[in-house]
Amino acid sequence: MQVIRPVGRESAAKKYDILSALTAHGLSRDQHRQRLVLRLIALITTRYNWQRDELTMGQKEIARLWCVDERTVKRDMAKLRDLGWVTVKRQGARGRVSVLGLDLERILLDTRPAWDNIGTDYVQRMSDQTQIPEPSANVVPFRRDVPAPEGQGEWPRIFALLAAEDRALADIWLSPLTEIGRDDAGRLVMAAPSRFHASYLRTHLSVRLQTAARRVDPSLAGIVIEVAQG
Repeated sequence: MQVIRPVGRESAAKKYDILSALTAHGLSRDQHRQRLVLRLIALITTRYNWQRDELTMGQKEIARLWCVDERTVKRDMAKLRDLGWVTVKRQGARGRVSVLGLDLERILLDTRPAWDNIGTDYVQRMSDQTQIPEPSANVVPFRRDVPAPEGQGEWPRIFALLAAEDRALADIWLSPLTEIGRDDAGRLVMAAPSRFHASYLRTHLSVRLQTAARRVDPSLAGIVIEVAQG
């Protein structure tokens, strides 16, 4: 997915589009998700630096903005991190608060089912802006005849979740992976067909893989991509 970057001449419109996606998603869900989305929007509109992708705000300040106690702040911020919407860019230390960021790609993927509620013009505009480019065949040979993984294990469920979000990406980059098993650290170990393939996944899809893994099985400590032997 090409993430909408809220910069340049149309930055204001792009910001509104992202906030609209969050709003539509929240309104389509139960009261707990609505409240969580509203609180995130409050952080975005009051303290988020779009250009630098930074949100720097202590728990006391967030509690005051949300009109809640700090325990609630800690709980809801953990939920936003588990969703993959909020990321920790720099951990706070020695009295300094953490620097947070937003994973706009994750937010757009999760809110996409609710875009229809805004209108067909919005869906068309957002779809045009988040097209998934087809990788050039002369860069690396992709195997397109690899079947989707089957079974009741963790990887088939993770693959199904990611394929529902982006079928083209799943077919090209995820279908060739084979499951090795869990390592001693509780991580799911996957084998990629080449060093280039493994490097691409680690660089570009690591966060999406980790988020999907946590959603399928919270006990998973993460996903490790290795290069297939032989």
